Amino acid sequence: MQKYRRIEIKRKATWIRMRPHVVVNVAMSADGKLSTRERRQVKISGAQDFTRVDRLKAGSDAVMVGIGTVLADDPSLTVKGEECRQHRKNRGDTEHPARIVVDSSARTPPGAKVLHTGEGKRIIAVSRKADPERIAALEAFATVIVAGEDKVDLPVLLDELASLGIRRIMVEGGGTLIEGLLRAGLVDEIYTFIGNIIIGGRDAPTLADGSGFVRETEFLRLTLLEARKIESGILLHWHVENG
Repeated sequence: MQKYRRIEIKRKATWIRMRPHVVVNVAMSADGKLSTRERRQVKISGAQDFTRVDRLKAGSDAVMVGIGTVLADDPSLTVKGEECRQHRKNRGDTEHPARIVVDSSARTPPGAKVLHTGEGKRIIAVSRKADPERIAALEAFATVIVAGEDKVDLPVLLDELASLGIRRIMVEGGGTLIEGLLRAGLVDEIYTFIGNIIIGGRDAPTLADGSGFVRETEFLRLTLLEARKIESGILLHWHVENG
């Protein structure tokens, strides 16, 4: 049985640009919702966009999600296409990128698909407030990184991931994690597929949930790199202006 370890980080984050390149990818409705207010996953894009996402995932060293996505959808975060998996193997990688769950309270179920489906590394990032027994249970299936006091310190986490050889991360959700990464200036690119449906609901998740930005001077600015029609929707590719 493979042995995993716990990494507890007590240092502060550095701002040397050695951190992984972070790409956010989401599919949203025409009114900007990622799913229903019950966090029920909705099919927004089609086969062509699924293929694009699979290639983006296959080209990444890791795929990252927040605990809310794991609890709501139980995703495996694996590369689905045989051609993409073979391409990874041809360049000496595992079939699937590392799977990373940002989970401050260590709520990831030990039976979650992300911990068991497909080969490749699993990493669970927790804070120091997490229950030690839950952490111990997760260590049977994943490397646990302890970073931050009450919640995961994202800059510190990304520093550590870089030290583990992770250079490119694809983030698939949810809105709370994405907002935290954006607020910390850690996102480099965003892909948003906008589908031809309206979901509605004030409590339905969006790309950037959390407390939001109050003053206009806090707003993040984007540069549009590409706009492309795919099936019945449109794909927008953005560069994030961090500073």
